[in-house]
Order: sequence, then C-alpha cells, then structure tokens
Amino acid sequence: MRRTSASLIAGALVATLAWASSPTSTAVALEPSPGVADLTQDLNQILSDSRLTIARAGVVVKSAANGDELYATDAGKLLIPASNTKLFTSAAAAETLGLDYRFPTTVLTGGRKAGSVLGGDLVLRGTGDPTMLAADYDALAAKVAGAGIKVVTGRLVADDTWFDSVRLGNDWTWDDETAYYAAPISALTASPDTDYDAGSVIVSVAPSGGEVKVSTTPETDYFKIVNRATVGASTDVLIERQHGTRTVVITGTVAGTYNEWVAVDDPTAYVSSLFRKALTKHGVRVLGPTVTAAAPSGAQELAQHESMPLSELLVPFMKLSNNIHAEILTKAMGRKVAGQGTWAAGLKVTTDFAKANGVEVLNLRDGSGLSRRDGFTPTSIVQLLTAVRGKPWYQTWYDSLPIAGNADRFVGGTLRSRMRGTPAANNVRAKTGSLTGVTALSGYVTSADGEPLVFSIMLNQYLSGSPKDIEDKIAVRLAQFSRTAPADAPARLRTDTAPASADLECSWLKPAHC
Repeated sequence: MRRTSASLIAGALVATLAWASSPTSTAVALEPSPGVADLTQDLNQILSDSRLTIARAGVVVKSAANGDELYATDAGKLLIPASNTKLFTSAAAAETLGLDYRFPTTVLTGGRKAGSVLGGDLVLRGTGDPTMLAADYDALAAKVAGAGIKVVTGRLVADDTWFDSVRLGNDWTWDDETAYYAAPISALTASPDTDYDAGSVIVSVAPSGGEVKVSTTPETDYFKIVNRATVGASTDVLIERQHGTRTVVITGTVAGTYNEWVAVDDPTAYVSSLFRKALTKHGVRVLGPTVTAAAPSGAQELAQHESMPLSELLVPFMKLSNNIHAEILTKAMGRKVAGQGTWAAGLKVTTDFAKANGVEVLNLRDGSGLSRRDGFTPTSIVQLLTAVRGKPWYQTWYDSLPIAGNADRFVGGTLRSRMRGTPAANNVRAKTGSLTGVTALSGYVTSADGEPLVFSIMLNQYLSGSPKDIEDKIAVRLAQFSRTAPADAPARLRTDTAPASADLECSWLKPAHC
C-alpha cells in the first residue's frame, strides 16, 4: 500500500571549502547592509504565501562566520520538527558512541561440544545492528557449521536483552504500526536490502499463469500470507499486515510486479526464524525450541559479525532519513551511558548533549521525529548546527547531510530532486522533515560571497498542499545572498518546485520518490 554543470561543481567546491572551517568565532556587531535589508524583504515576501496564512512558521538565518543574525521570524516558537530531530540524534551519537562504533552480533554457547554434537543451548545475541541482512545471519550459521557442529541438543536462544522490550514509540500513531518506516525496535533485527530498512520485509506480487504469485525478500515463511488478489488489466493492490499479527492480507488486482515494504510484528522472532532456517541449510539441527532469554554468563563465542562503523552508517541514516536507525542509536546511547537500552535513557543522553553545547531545552520524545510531541525552536536547531562545527567528527557528520539537487541517491538523499539548476544545487546541505501538516529544512548553505550560513525553516499547521517549494525558495535565496551586491529580484526567487510528498519523507515512499 502506498502512502500518499561546471558551475555546480564550482559551487560545491566553494561550499566544501567554506564548511571545512573551524567553529564559529565570537559574534561581531555588523552595520546593516543593503544586502541584509534586501534579504529580509525577499524572505518576508516568500513567507507571505497564502498557504501559510493560518500556519505557524519559524525561520532563522545566521552567519556561521561571525554569528551575525541575518533573518529571524518566530525564532523562539516551539514547533514540530519531524525528521529534523535526527540532527540531534545523529550528532549525539557521533559524540557519545564515536565514529568507529560498530554493532556486534554474536553466536555463543554455554554448552559443551562432543564430536559434532553441542550439548546445550545455542545463543544468538544482538546489539541492535540495523544493517544485518539475511545473508549475514546465513554467514553466522555457516561459521557454526564450520566449527564442526551438526546437532544442538538444547534450544535456540534469541538474546535481545541489550535493549528493553518496548518496541514502539509511545507517541507513534497506531495506523503506522505496520509501516516499515515505523518498524518495531529490537536488539535483534534484519533488513531486506542495503537501504537497511531494519525490521521490515519486502512482499512482492506478480501475475503468473493466470494467478498472482507472492514472494518475499528475504525469502521467509515468517509471515502467514492470505492471498486474495487476482490478475487484472491494471495494478490496484493492497498488501497489509493485520495489526499485531504475522498475517499479511493481499487484495485487489495485479497486472505487473509490485513491491510493498511491510514491518514485521516482532523483529526478534523474525530474526530467530531466519537464523534457524540458515542453520538447517548448513546442516545444523537444533533439537530444542526457540526461546527469548539472556545468554548465560561465561558463554563461549562461536561466531561474530560486526556492522560497518557509525561513520558509514550515518550515510543511509541521514541521506534517507531512516527512522529505525535513529531509534536504535538512541537506545544504544542509553545502553552505553546509563547501562539501559531504553528510550528514556537514550533521549536523556541526547538532551544532555544538546544542553552541554549551548542548545535551548527541547521536548524530545523519540530519536527519529515520528512523534508529533517532539518540539524544537528554529533557534535551538541553529544553535546545534553552529555548535557542532567545532567537533572532531563534524566533517563526517556534515558529509552525511542530504545535498540539494545531487542526483546520486546516497549523496543527494531526500534533497536530490530539489533545487536543481539553482545556486543552491550542490551547495545546500540540510536535513528535511515531513509529517502531515509539518515540513522542515535545516542546515548549511554558502552565500554568493562565500560566506557560510546556518539556517532553520520550520512550517507547521498548513492545511493546503505541501509548502516545500517555500523552503526551496528560501534556500535558493540564501545561496544568492550577498552583503554587497544584491541580485536581480526575479532571478533570485526562481526555483524548481519541490516534489509533492506532504505527509512523508520522499525516501519513505517505496519505490523511493527521491
């Protein structure tokens, strides 16, 4: 089910050089210039759009070179940030976990091996790796077989105790329970592909010999499939997991191949089924049942897989606005700092990090921004964006932000279809955010003078179509900003229209709309 040039290279180089600088210096009072007055007039004009008549809009623009505030309207207004929340989560994770942080997934046993028989339980212990694929669990099973084990007399134990058992955010909407972008959080999880949408399975339908054939990626019998779809002249199909169950019901007509990303109900149980199947494939029989429990103390390691480092994980996380990565990192921070893999512990780490770096107190309810009770101000976001410029991990974090108009999906990310052919293309690096009635864009841009700017745009409670093009117009105008040489007004307000995806991040629409 679907919810609804050379000059550019030069611009990118200027932006890169500008943002490679060290942290903001002490603010210096500057005389008002025609360029700043001109910018104010133009941004006011852009924000006078009729779609924002009853909306709440907050915008802040500052110079990162000297702290000069160039524009502000409702800068202290508490607004819903949507996925701009990930700016805080990712920065806190880089600071707390470190760019070299990896998630280990381990196979252990407390039993004894006699010949090819392992007397005791076989334990699969996870720490939340969102990049684990079925192939990775298969590789772990192969290592068990490679150790000469053919029979396990005990149970298959799934140890997901690195995190607590709370799977869904308290404020997440019930109708998102089956949506892959709101999948349950577990220390044992699996992704269907290298977008690393952890906790989901791709369910595919296609006409075959007059009937509708159903398959899954990865191949799994975890779901109970109820296929009521028929072959038709067009594809109008609904693939939906029933709430709180493993049952996936397929209805409608199918004319060609169609894929749906579906969240599993229980990632731990799903991963256990994948691993048991992989063990069987490699000739390892587990005689006992599958249970969920902690590994015994002193258990011996048989095999281990480590994820990519956080420095690399930041790319799919931030470019594609991956909610599950955000929540897993939140719980991982809680586990490291407080010994508790919980939302409460992890969110405290993020909040404490923000406060320690001079960011105003914020209302943080989750790590991804799915919660409509998250509340930030444009000022707080700009404070964060300014503060992190002095961090040793800043360049890697900065490089993980989506880049406007860059067609490469893992470079442009959620901005790859926006601001193309404008001075903002390959210049603006910013985090997008989208929920129903909510859009946000916050990040960095280099002006026409080569001055690095920091900005946050937050628009809430609009009732008409998505105003993302308003964000784009502001960002383009900032890219054209000059303190000394104002550009021709019609030219600087020209921008491509942002793709319409008012309720969700464009990367959450499968196949991805950006």
